[in-house]
Amino acid sequence: MRKLAPLLLLLILFSGLQAQETSSPYKTDFWKDGSWIAGSTALNVLGVITIQNKADLTDNELADLNGDDIWKINRGAVGNYSVSADELSYVPFYASFASPLLFLLGEDERQNFGQISVMFVETMATTGALFTITAGTVQKSRPLVYNENLSDEERKDSDAQRSFFAGHTAATAAASFFTAKVFHDFNPDSPAVPFVWAGAVAVPAYVGYLRTKAGKHFLTDNLIGFGIGAACGILVPEIHKIGNNRIDIYPTAQANIMGTSIDSKGLGLNYSF
Repeated sequence: MRKLAPLLLLLILFSGLQAQETSSPYKTDFWKDGSWIAGSTALNVLGVITIQNKADLTDNELADLNGDDIWKINRGAVGNYSVSADELSYVPFYASFASPLLFLLGEDERQNFGQISVMFVETMATTGALFTITAGTVQKSRPLVYNENLSDEERKDSDAQRSFFAGHTAATAAASFFTAKVFHDFNPDSPAVPFVWAGAVAVPAYVGYLRTKAGKHFLTDNLIGFGIGAACGILVPEIHKIGNNRIDIYPTAQANIMGTSIDSKGLGLNYSF
């Protein structure tokens, strides 16, 4: 069954890329969306490799850390550490990933579920790429690193140097806002729309609160993660919306950039004012 799962996912994605239901407010394109998924997946791999190669803090770097150097808005989280809050944060985090399954309950959404799945993969892959590359390159210690009751090994560990930005909050916001945006576009006159948007705000906000309490992130890390995830969750469906000709995404390729012998392949984003 595990071997069949990737094949089934591919079948759903490709059916979504090819199918254009009249009941859908969105359009997908095989080459553009295929390039988007491939490009963002490659960036995720690059980001994960960057994270894996991140170095631990040295003894001198640990000794130099001072909570008074933290921005005042973030000082309330300095030294936070809670295993229970960390574990609890995974409940809404994973639950948000399943939220698009609710679209199977609506007739129009169910008919276009393959297309919705394509956009969801793009949303999460784009959010993941932004997170992994940032977390792997930006050096910022988590709040728990300032907790002197923890062992030096735990405080110096490379995983504890990935406070910026909050990945759990970003991913939850991306999934929640994606669900709200798609529901809104399929059901613009539904009385449930305000409540769906309220839920989209509340769930990642709760995850951010738990991640701060757990000592994983500072307030600003969560705010930025929330904003990035929400932006991805809203913009990806908006880019695919029928009649929206102001935003376009397309594959790009460039060889021998500025004589450096470096070749580049990726995605371009165009916005017409």
